[in-house]
Amino acid sequence: MVPALLCLLGCQLLGEALVQLTRAPVPGPVLGMLLLALWLGLVARGRIPAALGQTADVLLAHLSLLFVPAGVGVMLHLQRIAAEWLAIVAALVLSTLLAIAATAIAMRAVLRRLPPPADDSDSRDAHG
Repeated sequence: MVPALLCLLGCQLLGEALVQLTRAPVPGPVLGMLLLALWLGLVARGRIPAALGQTADVLLAHLSLLFVPAGVGVMLHLQRIAAEWLAIVAALVLSTLLAIAATAIAMRAVLRRLPPPADDSDSRDAHG
């Protein structure tokens, strides 16, 4: 588990370092996650090492604990949230709509590239 944690933290550290060096407008952990995904896709050829998979499963099982700092941050800044609630709600609604639209466009593009489903006349006859 320790080597897998070192791998995850190493990717995060590399992402943070690259953001600091390049001044990229991307959070370091996001860039680190992208680097990990590239490594798994290109070097590991999609095979996730067992230790890394087990460590990820443990982290995902306790994911709710990672929301505690965010909750504390919200409680700490309640006055600011109350003062700027309209902008926050507008940003949440707009970003949600944009995410839904982007997902729909990406899904449509993926579906166009997939081969059409095979005509299964046997199952159609059986169901009416």
